[in-house]
Amino acid sequence: MSPTDASGTSDTGIPPLFAGLCDDAAMFPPGNATAEDALPAHARYREAWFEPLVGPFLIGTGHLDAVAGALQHGHDCPDAVLVVPGGPDRLVPALAAARSRGLPVVGVELACAATGTPAQAAQAARAALDRHLPPRAGGVVEVRRASPAEMAAALDVMAGTGYRAKLRTGGTIAEAFPPAAEVAAFITGCADRGLSFKCTAGLHQAVRHTAAVTGFEHHGFLNILAATGEALSGASRAALITVLELRDGHELASCLTGMTDRQAARTRTLFTAYGTCSITEPLQDLASLGLITLSDTVMDRR
Repeated sequence: MSPTDASGTSDTGIPPLFAGLCDDAAMFPPGNATAEDALPAHARYREAWFEPLVGPFLIGTGHLDAVAGALQHGHDCPDAVLVVPGGPDRLVPALAAARSRGLPVVGVELACAATGTPAQAAQAARAALDRHLPPRAGGVVEVRRASPAEMAAALDVMAGTGYRAKLRTGGTIAEAFPPAAEVAAFITGCADRGLSFKCTAGLHQAVRHTAAVTGFEHHGFLNILAATGEALSGASRAALITVLELRDGHELASCLTGMTDRQAARTRTLFTAYGTCSITEPLQDLASLGLITLSDTVMDRR
């Protein structure tokens, strides 16, 4: 699959394999952009040549006042996905708060409660979305990290619902980064059930790496993309772990460019997106690996 633009020529553009891959989580750590900066940046992305790469704008419940204030200052109001980390009990108040501020909610990402088994927590989150999700809005449930058996039970709850599962792949402490075996079990579980998923946190680069400052082992978003393709091809969990632990970006790029259009479409139907506090960093990573060709357009590098 070669880089193509909207007209199908092999010049600049975003190939279908990466379309909508990067949800704009600019206001979340570690970026922590202000609403006054994040909203106009998102609007610029929507006018840029790389717009097909960009997913929806993510707003946490703690960001609502700041976003509302920025909108009063004349910034454009994007379609927003509301991220509710407080669990099912916070869903109704969060939706009411967004509605009172005039924010159009096109999706909800709901964390599971910390109580009960992972399956029970997923069931409660699913039930809350069933009752309260706005019409035509998409729903995502962030499943709790768990043992393979407990994760399988939680994914069983999500299968066939039309909601996506979400896996947290990092954070501010080393323990927040799940090992490759855990990520492989999640991907395999979703593939076996035809359950679409997204990831959030820690995917700061395309390829697995050790952060120089913290020493944390970060997963790469291309590792997860390639492992998803392998899972759909029937690869073993051990094979997925190998792909997730690859640190050679060009080897990963070869795996991805070797996909047929059908394989690429199936892969992206399963792994739909990941949240990133930067849009231009993944863009640069993809370009450095020859997976896209950058336009000469000057980009915001915040």
